[in-house]
Amino acid sequence: EESQKIAAEFLSSKGVETDQIERVNRCIRATKMPQDPGEDNLARVVCDADMAYLSEEFYFSRTSLLRKEWNKESDKKLSKRAYFKKTIKMFNNHSYFTGYGREAFSPGKAKNLQLLHERVEKLQKKSKGKSGKKGKQNKKDMGSLKEMLPGRGVESMFRLTARNQINLSSIADNKANILISINSIVLTVLLSIGIGKISDYPVITFPAIVFVTTCLVTIVFAILSTRPKISSGQFTKEDIHNKKVNLLFFGNFYNMELEEYEWAVKEMMNDNNYLYSSMIWDQYNLGKVISQKYKLLRIAYTVFMIGLILSSLLFAVFVIFLP
Repeated sequence: EESQKIAAEFLSSKGVETDQIERVNRCIRATKMPQDPGEDNLARVVCDADMAYLSEEFYFSRTSLLRKEWNKESDKKLSKRAYFKKTIKMFNNHSYFTGYGREAFSPGKAKNLQLLHERVEKLQKKSKGKSGKKGKQNKKDMGSLKEMLPGRGVESMFRLTARNQINLSSIADNKANILISINSIVLTVLLSIGIGKISDYPVITFPAIVFVTTCLVTIVFAILSTRPKISSGQFTKEDIHNKKVNLLFFGNFYNMELEEYEWAVKEMMNDNNYLYSSMIWDQYNLGKVISQKYKLLRIAYTVFMIGLILSSLLFAVFVIFLP
């Protein structure tokens, strides 16, 4: 209600028409929990933007601040377990209203919901351990649980490794672009201007042929290093059940329908082992691709270096020692 007052006063001072002010206030009202945008597309967009943070990686740091705010302002204090249970209920009752919201935010939201369930389970086991109901056996189970549940360190490792590998891939592509650009310019100059000079100075024919060949071979290897390679882009339900497909690589699903892919991703998110195996596969395959890029780039740079030196030496020898 206070936000609507502020918006109305501000917009009125700027000369905005009453019907436009009402549209803004309707969008604001729609964000009140539980959200109710009705058939208003603008309100649906605002509601989805308002709750987009449910899908973000920083969700838990944000929601921990919200719990602190609630505990500070309310007479009734919420424990972490009670707060997470309320949050899980809110997650289950909430849904995104726009097609884009469902497509862009639902996967991240589902992942955070899974993490919420794991945290509640962890807190429940910890509480039972403190009450002594399970004694030493409970401590042993908790130790096993800590080993089974992925911690922030594991997530940070995957995130950092992916970022580093993407940066390495970008560096490789930039190196290849440099080689392609330089050698294309040199070839253009040689073919447009050099041919006429060769007729006047036939002594440089052989060095020119060597240098042109060097440029061509270098360009070929540089192009091979950047040439994309993808698979059929399809998988079967049997592949999902047998955990034989990596759903995190676009080459495995780009030919699939959205409904089929959404079902497969949800199946993967419900199986932690499959989820983290897919992340490992993704890192491994990306590393193999980068390795192949750098092998081809190494050949391209080696050919360019040797060819440049060889053609320069031949040019010097033919000019100095031959009439």
